Amino acid sequence: MLTQTQSQADKPLPMWRLSMPRRPLTGLTVLVVEDSRFASEAVRLLCLRSGARIRRADCLRSAARHLQTYRPAVVIVDLGLPDGDGAGLIRKMHETQPRVPVILGISGDPDAAGAALAAGADGFLAKPIESLAAFQQAILSALPVEQTGFGPRILPDDMIQPDQSGLRDDLAHVAEILASAEDTSAIDYIARFLAGVAHSAHDPALEEAASALARDHQAGNALATDLARLSGMVHDRLARVAEM
Repeated sequence: MLTQTQSQADKPLPMWRLSMPRRPLTGLTVLVVEDSRFASEAVRLLCLRSGARIRRADCLRSAARHLQTYRPAVVIVDLGLPDGDGAGLIRKMHETQPRVPVILGISGDPDAAGAALAAGADGFLAKPIESLAAFQQAILSALPVEQTGFGPRILPDDMIQPDQSGLRDDLAHVAEILASAEDTSAIDYIARFLAGVAHSAHDPALEEAASALARDHQAGNALATDLARLSGMVHDRLARVAEM
């Protein structure tokens, strides 16, 4: 893992980048490890506005393949992934030399910040990730001084809005799992994933329904009512997105 030698993130800042203060991440590659298409689209737009290139991995296994081949300057890791805990990946990258210059944790649960920082992350971004200033500052504040190249600068007040196609893909993914699930083994993942998607989409009713499913599952209660309600809400949202 991380076997490549010096990358663009390790070299002195080129003069052409100094002349682009409104795109302060120009020349950097960001790997986002995130299973939600909607959240990934938000990060893609933030990278585009900041000048950075982006690669995406949707699970831990895919992230490992990326890191064996590429050396990104920034890795942004969702704490809840379909094949494991993102904190474990953060810890592994933090302990691997040469270390990825910037490691950030992300989650729809702000209480997850502690786990990300304890694992070695340089910072944490709570979903929804919409503020260009917060995104840029989280990365620039963790980069070595010689890699930032800028003194005091005016922070952008731009807010991004991801395309609804990513939300549609996430909802369709949940609907497929709900339709094909033969046991309750996928309940924790469905609840966590959908709660995060709903939080990013500013849909408190759907977020609460997903959280209720998680609570009832943890308490050992019957889940049929929760699942039927959630399935109906997901299909309702899918119909709405299709009309946009």
